[in-house]
Amino acid sequence: MNIYITSGLFILGFIILIKGADWLVEGSSSIAKRMHLSELLIGFTIVAFGTSMPEMVVNLISNMDGYDDVVFGNIIGSNIFNTLAILGIAGIIYPISIQRNTIWKEIPFSFAVTLTLFFLLNDHMFFGNEVNKASRWDGFILILLFGAFLYYLFRYLRKDIWTGDESIKEMSLVKSIMFIIFGVILLAAGGQLVVSNAVKIAHYFSVSEKLIGLTVISAGTSLPELATSVVAAFKKRADIAVGNVLGSNIFNITLVLGVTALIHPVIYDPVLNVDINVLLGGTLLLFIFMFTLTPKKLDRNEAVLLVLIFIGYMIYLFIRK
Repeated sequence: MNIYITSGLFILGFIILIKGADWLVEGSSSIAKRMHLSELLIGFTIVAFGTSMPEMVVNLISNMDGYDDVVFGNIIGSNIFNTLAILGIAGIIYPISIQRNTIWKEIPFSFAVTLTLFFLLNDHMFFGNEVNKASRWDGFILILLFGAFLYYLFRYLRKDIWTGDESIKEMSLVKSIMFIIFGVILLAAGGQLVVSNAVKIAHYFSVSEKLIGLTVISAGTSLPELATSVVAAFKKRADIAVGNVLGSNIFNITLVLGVTALIHPVIYDPVLNVDINVLLGGTLLLFIFMFTLTPKKLDRNEAVLLVLIFIGYMIYLFIRK
């Protein structure tokens, strides 16, 4: 197939994917507003879940088609993009104040699940196995962590008071459900277009599926998070911006990768250990920033540093290939 047609279908897939996520978030947020949930809880659950759906769909399709490098590249790359690029850009737009609970619970939890992922995937390093992979048992452990995170959210954040955010439209229950259903359909169609054409592009330019997963696919599936957090930053709604990013990171590892591994084990290339370490370092740096310059806030200077680290990481990836 002509590379221009392939590229066009790839871009079309992302457009459909993002629209599907948008409809899913719109329908879900409407239902959440009806239930009078707080902004932080919506950010960590409904919005994070909806904006993580592109990663979920791309991973399931990649797993079924046997593109293991795309599976891990998408998840790890998306989380790096979320932590360094999205939070960095949002923080440059408007310094982000972060709640005490987020500093001491959600950021450490995000770090802990990433560290757990590193431990689970490196079977040869820790258990002496010949093959590194995300097994069904690993997937079960990740799903348990996802359940623990959900329990925490609804146990503690449900107490927060709804602030009356009019940016979330409250639709009828039937219309909300229809938005969710059609959102899921668009996600499935867009995901299929993205994965199949991304692999063709990788082969055409003789680059690895791993690189495509860590860069183009991960950035593309993170566009809903980027759009949500940037809009939240402009509106000075830090809870939505932070909750969306951290929630998506945790969802990507525990739910998306957990479900993917449960359906079919995924072979892991230890070359990606470097990328997991970048993610761990970025999360740790975010935690440290809560105690430097202005406490409990991601200042513009700190946000600029996150973006510069991301640019440096991108340069490294294209050198490594």
